[in-house]
Amino acid sequence: MRILLALNLFSWAFLISCNSSYTSKKTGYYNIELPPHVYTVFNKPGYPYQFEYPVYANIVQDSTYFDSTPENNYWVNIDFPTLNARIFLSYKIIGGKAVYKIKQQSGGYKDSVGINQFDRMVNDAFTLTNKNEAVATSIKDSLFRTANGVSGVFFKVGGNAATARQFFMSDTTKNFLRGALYFDATPNADSLKPVQDFLHKDIEHLISTFRWN
Repeated sequence: MRILLALNLFSWAFLISCNSSYTSKKTGYYNIELPPHVYTVFNKPGYPYQFEYPVYANIVQDSTYFDSTPENNYWVNIDFPTLNARIFLSYKIIGGKAVYKIKQQSGGYKDSVGINQFDRMVNDAFTLTNKNEAVATSIKDSLFRTANGVSGVFFKVGGNAATARQFFMSDTTKNFLRGALYFDATPNADSLKPVQDFLHKDIEHLISTFRWN
């Protein structure tokens, strides 16, 4: 009797489900309100560079870069509090002294003092970008030279990379600056795309208005 009752209930449920309408729902993400692109000038006395940045961002001096200490006072972060994003800007003097982390056989790191060589810093910039190869669907680099005479390379990384936009600029004789965009969130290319595209324009504006002092 229990078996027959169960079969009857299953049959009724099946008939009801066949006669009911079902609408599938697409996977989506929260809508993010993005502000209009408006800029102001960063030109702090004593800094070797200047540029324009968004009014919805804050610039703070970087006291630590991950586990390292900046080698000078001209490393800054451009924070976007409402977007959980940050652009790291690290500045180096070509020919100046720098501290490099050398990995030891024990697995730890030892500080080693070296000289900032232009070729080495360019190679480091490409190496840092290519560290995303394991999760990147593409890595595209493009040379640029702005109307202000500033030259460099822009990197666009596709896929779920930790930083999908990177760049560096240099006059090849004295100044070298590298930038990288990070999010305070788990990398997800689909959910971050609207914000990445939005900040991509801000990075382009930063580069186009950048000058060496």
